[in-house]
Amino acid sequence: MIYSEEDYPQGSDEWQAIRAGKVTASKITDIMAKLKSGAPSAGRKTYMGQLIAERLTGVKSDSFSNAAMQWGVETEPQARAAYEFINDVEVKRFAFVDHSVIEWAGMSPDGEVCDDGGLEIKCPNTATHIDFLITKKIPKKYIDQMQWQMACRPQWKWVDYMSFDPRMPEHLNKLIIRVDRDNDYINEMEMAVVRFNNEINEKLTTLEKM
Repeated sequence: MIYSEEDYPQGSDEWQAIRAGKVTASKITDIMAKLKSGAPSAGRKTYMGQLIAERLTGVKSDSFSNAAMQWGVETEPQARAAYEFINDVEVKRFAFVDHSVIEWAGMSPDGEVCDDGGLEIKCPNTATHIDFLITKKIPKKYIDQMQWQMACRPQWKWVDYMSFDPRMPEHLNKLIIRVDRDNDYINEMEMAVVRFNNEINEKLTTLEKM
């Protein structure tokens, strides 16, 4: 199911409600992360507990927010407009997109560029943006996020990753790198999410019997 931005504005209570209890793209890396021993990370356990609570209550857990995150929220529309101007496209907005097969899973994209691809915007602090300009290396957690977005939109062949900082000179305030679809990794992610949800269901069954 696709939820419209008009009916469920991102950040609103209505938006939080449709996401409650669901695996989302921004947290998929916690499910995929493992320790050097191969054991699941502590972040996976914490995220599982969060989703169990959300499924029991139907209420989205309060998420941490700070000045840097608020800057990102406020700057994202400017970044999207810059992307549209540079590429002469109109970016379509969605509030949330459910995975077509896996229950309790989906994503909130920053935009759909066309039938073939999407857009992921980051508006980091200036030091991080400068580092990205120089290295052109996308952190793995964002690669995971974009691959999961493509898992939820099977027609997408790519997602453009955009780092944007309007505090920099115009010729240095943006960098866009295209990330292509990796079907093998998407299959791995989907299997991991199915296992994750099965574990949640087992724990919910145990709790319901208490």
